[in-house]
Amino acid sequence: MSWKPARWIQHQKDRIRLDKKSFFTYSVLRILVILTGIRCFFQGRYEDVALCILSLFLFLLPSFFSEKLKVEIPTLFESLIYLFIFAAEILGEVNHYYTAIPGWDTMLHTINGFLCAAIGFSLVDILNRKSKNLNLSPLYLALVAFCFSMTVGVLWEFFEFFCDQTMFLDMQKDFIVKAFGSVTLDPTNQQIPVKVSNITKTVIYAADGTTTTINGGYLDIGIIDTMKDLFVNFIGAIVFSVIGYLYVKKRDNKSIAKSLILTTLTDEELAEQEKQIEQHKLDQINDAARREAAVRAEIERRQKNLADDADRVKKEWKENLEEDFGYPERKADHSGGKHRR
Repeated sequence: MSWKPARWIQHQKDRIRLDKKSFFTYSVLRILVILTGIRCFFQGRYEDVALCILSLFLFLLPSFFSEKLKVEIPTLFESLIYLFIFAAEILGEVNHYYTAIPGWDTMLHTINGFLCAAIGFSLVDILNRKSKNLNLSPLYLALVAFCFSMTVGVLWEFFEFFCDQTMFLDMQKDFIVKAFGSVTLDPTNQQIPVKVSNITKTVIYAADGTTTTINGGYLDIGIIDTMKDLFVNFIGAIVFSVIGYLYVKKRDNKSIAKSLILTTLTDEELAEQEKQIEQHKLDQINDAARREAAVRAEIERRQKNLADDADRVKKEWKENLEEDFGYPERKADHSGGKHRR
């Protein structure tokens, strides 16, 4: 069977609709993304339009992976994913929050560490609970979740570094520093770090003769941003690992971890979801048929009222004509006179 994008997109929307709270979050953010895309289109910002389209696609991925991996994504966790995508792509990239609001990137990397730890924890917890040959301790689960989150964070920094080196996107944001130490400046080549401090200005000379002046210090090329991102990712991963550890230790259903940990779906539960989707489609068809029937009935009613009004007006017109001109009497006199002749 060939893959049809429109049908696939509609199917994922139908799956999101199964959870009313998640669907509400998805719908609101989707409208905001579409409005942002329209605004960017009329402003000629076509790269930002592409980011809006990408965001709409990313919104569908939780539903897709939920179906393919046969896992149930909690409402809170799914809503957080939608908000994270919106904050990173639309607010961060399109609306320039990364530079306009200090700490925006830091906040998102912290949340990313938290969410990735939740995903890693969930996957291992599912394996631990379903397998007869595994009995992993809560500490081991927490450790795997932490390592999974940090691995994702490192891979993302690799991706940012690749984009910066090949496309000069400056995803690893640069910082102005006033001091640094480097063994590269050691004239003896003895690996003695040479400290340069109190930097007030840096002038860069290009091969074509142009110069670029950096006021305030020296330009750090991404290393500070990278280490900061990994550190806050570390914090987010640690926080959820502790929450997950306590949850598995006690299996407390009131814990926030319960709202963030994925669970498996049986074939029967997936079939029930598909049944609900089909029932929703049938209800939509029936609602559309009822609305169409109501519209037709309303049209017929108005047509009948118009016809009745036309008959009434015609009758009143005839009555007024008879009253004002005596048309029937003249007609009768004329007929009678002709008959007598």
